[in-house]
Amino acid sequence: MSVIQAGHDGRGDGSGRGSHTDNGGGSPRLQQCAQPPNSSSSSSRTKDARYQQQLQQQRHHGGSMLKQPSLNEPADVVRRALDFKCQGTQCYKDKKYREAIGKYHRALLEIKGLCRVLGDPDTSSKPPSTLLPTISKSTRLTDEQKGAMENAELECYNSLAACLLQMELVNYERVKEYCLKVLHKEGKNFKALYRSGVAYYHLGDFQKALYYLKESHKQEPSDTNVIRYIQLTEMKIRRNAQREKKEAT
Repeated sequence: MSVIQAGHDGRGDGSGRGSHTDNGGGSPRLQQCAQPPNSSSSSSRTKDARYQQQLQQQRHHGGSMLKQPSLNEPADVVRRALDFKCQGTQCYKDKKYREAIGKYHRALLEIKGLCRVLGDPDTSSKPPSTLLPTISKSTRLTDEQKGAMENAELECYNSLAACLLQMELVNYERVKEYCLKVLHKEGKNFKALYRSGVAYYHLGDFQKALYYLKESHKQEPSDTNVIRYIQLTEMKIRRNAQREKKEAT
């Protein structure tokens, strides 16, 4: 890990911002943890026993099988996705970055699975998800659910980038990939712009690094980390230009 990288990645909040906190890349809008679907094991066992008793009664009377209550209704999927995201944020705060990455991926699986079943244009080209087989394509999310899912998706990608930047060996290609996913839907997202610039810098693409860093500087002009990386990037560009000039003569 380079000295430059250490200066960026050693932060406690993972945001890359001098005076702003990250909380694992999450926004205050969705910091409340969604309640787990099965928060009480005793009540769950009671419900299971009651359900089994109803099944036996149906079979005894020759009736049809009762339809098992589905945990794959949109509200349940949204709740699970937010719960995984919240768990990831807590793991990030505890500096358990690998565990946090796993939780954020689980949240994204829930989101993508639901969107695929409901015919989201971003995922319709992929095969239908087997994770959510009981949701009908005619099902519709409420505006509140859509907003929660969209925000959670962006926060998960931002948080994944933040986690990767805390690893001993940083996969800057993956950091770039996650940040660009955020910028595709929210082009002025400060964290994604800044981290894209950092990723491009360490990948050696200094022109693109400078572009994203300057865009992030527009959002937060006083951020010291952004200013520092802009200076480092401009210095790299000047040195490359001088070396190319010498080689040409």
